[in-house]
Amino acid sequence: MKTDRELKELWFKFFTKHGFKRIPGYSIIPENDPTVLFTTAGMHPLVPYLLGEPHPYGDKIFDVQRCIRTNDIDEVGDASHLTLFEMLGNWTLGQCNKREMIKLSYEFLTSPEYLNIPKERLAVTVFEGNETAPRDEEAFNAWKECGIERVFYLPKENNWWALGGGVGPCGPDTEMFYDTGKEKCCEQCNPSCDCGKYLEIWNDVFMQYLVKEAGSKAEKLSRPNIDTGMGLERTVAVLNGAESVYDSGCLKKVIDFIGSKAEKKYKENNQTMRSYRIITDHLRSSVFILGDERGVVPSNVGQGYILRRFIRRAINCARNIGLDCKYFTEISDIFVDEYGKDYSDIAEHRDFIKQELEKEVEKFSKAIEEGYKEFEKVIKGIEKHKEFAAKTGEVVENKISGKSAFRLYDTFGFPFELTKELAQEKGYTVDKEEFDEKFREHQEKSRVASVGTFKGGLADTSKQSARLHTATHLLLAGLQKMFGKQVVQKGSNITPERLRFDFNLDHKMTNEELDEVEKFVNDAITRKIPVKCEIMSLDEARAQGAHGTFSDKYGQEVKVYTIGDVSKEICGGPHAENTEELHHFKIIKEESSSSGIRRIKAILD
Repeated sequence: MKTDRELKELWFKFFTKHGFKRIPGYSIIPENDPTVLFTTAGMHPLVPYLLGEPHPYGDKIFDVQRCIRTNDIDEVGDASHLTLFEMLGNWTLGQCNKREMIKLSYEFLTSPEYLNIPKERLAVTVFEGNETAPRDEEAFNAWKECGIERVFYLPKENNWWALGGGVGPCGPDTEMFYDTGKEKCCEQCNPSCDCGKYLEIWNDVFMQYLVKEAGSKAEKLSRPNIDTGMGLERTVAVLNGAESVYDSGCLKKVIDFIGSKAEKKYKENNQTMRSYRIITDHLRSSVFILGDERGVVPSNVGQGYILRRFIRRAINCARNIGLDCKYFTEISDIFVDEYGKDYSDIAEHRDFIKQELEKEVEKFSKAIEEGYKEFEKVIKGIEKHKEFAAKTGEVVENKISGKSAFRLYDTFGFPFELTKELAQEKGYTVDKEEFDEKFREHQEKSRVASVGTFKGGLADTSKQSARLHTATHLLLAGLQKMFGKQVVQKGSNITPERLRFDFNLDHKMTNEELDEVEKFVNDAITRKIPVKCEIMSLDEARAQGAHGTFSDKYGQEVKVYTIGDVSKEICGGPHAENTEELHHFKIIKEESSSSGIRRIKAILD
């Protein structure tokens, strides 16, 4: 029997042995990345280094990173899908030796000292090639040399990795699957099937390409990298021979707790099993989000919207199995006791987590009563329409529109499943297609930024982007001088043509204020100040007054960029060497980004 912690320790031991250095994990709320709501992979915070910036820990690094993905939220409740997971990752920066990485992957998976998985239980996939990149015969041959028999060539949708929106570093990958022992679904059965025979546990991405703008062609990276990711929960389930990710470790502990309090049993039927799992998964994700150092709370936009959806979906599932939601706080304690050992911010926010869960349960309880009333109004409206239509011979279906179903969801927190269930009781159906369309529109509106922005805030590491990056440091210093140190960066987006900088402020800046900030930056440019980069300990950075949040996301060594007496920040870079390279700074626009967040757009001319 392997525990989560034991697998982590094996990971740390293995990569330390092979010359990799461990780096700390980052917050689950992305910093300087307006394109995603949550950290979805271990590589997200590392994009500047994947694009060529030297990492303080060197070119061979590894970690464990908490991640949230909601693209498969409708699959949660089956045997393998989770919205939150811990990702074991390692990277080689500036080189892409596929054979070496594949041999390391094979050793970790099959060696008796580590995971000891029989090679006969493994199957792998590699990229079959297209107009962007050739068939990955090197990866194919490397696996064959290791003695893996089942190696499948699959197309881009299976074996090509790119960031959300398709912008940033990307490339072919090779994915490793565990054969669960189930019978083949057909003669052509392979790891791309959804039949359950194969379970993905590890992925090696060969980042050999870069897409600079949405819709543009991929170019070869001058310094390619390898990025790997192993799902902790799935791998532990495999090692323990568990039926699902919910049948071992902390997740099982919560399932058992729910079973002691709910009216319906875990495996009474598929619906109750699914409800148990959704409650467990969604409350765990909620604990991680509420416990994060960045302080997200339930709301109707952005991360807060997803958090609210998690909690309210868990409430609805609790209703399905006869579980009193008062037990949510006890479930949160189970998670905090387990994960607070590795993530200190979760442990520190234990009381806050419970308070916010209680408040959201109370809010939803009130809202749902209003929702029941609104639902009855919708039904009455359709019935009246039917009465009128009968006089004209028009036929009206017993069907609730997707627009009405979405209003129930968005305004009153009614999950679609609840609307559908109530409708069925009255002999009605619901227009799911229209509901999905409305929901997609809402998701698009609540996204932090539009498609075409760049991970890590930077489009590339060109000299012009580096200059504009330096300008953001000067801009923040000017804003803090004017409004105080409580003003912090809330996001940035930099292309070679312009910068976009988000910061917290409670009012629209006046023309006079904008002129003063612009003058502050240009004065620093005129002074021709050298931009100095130093690698130092976190304690040294703190003692020197470097700007940063000083949390678990930093390691023992950090990069500090100093611009004379104007700015000192912990940052990944890249930057100009001297402020005179910036020539002249000009603010183009100041506007609202979101509630309490302002945005400045500027150029260098």
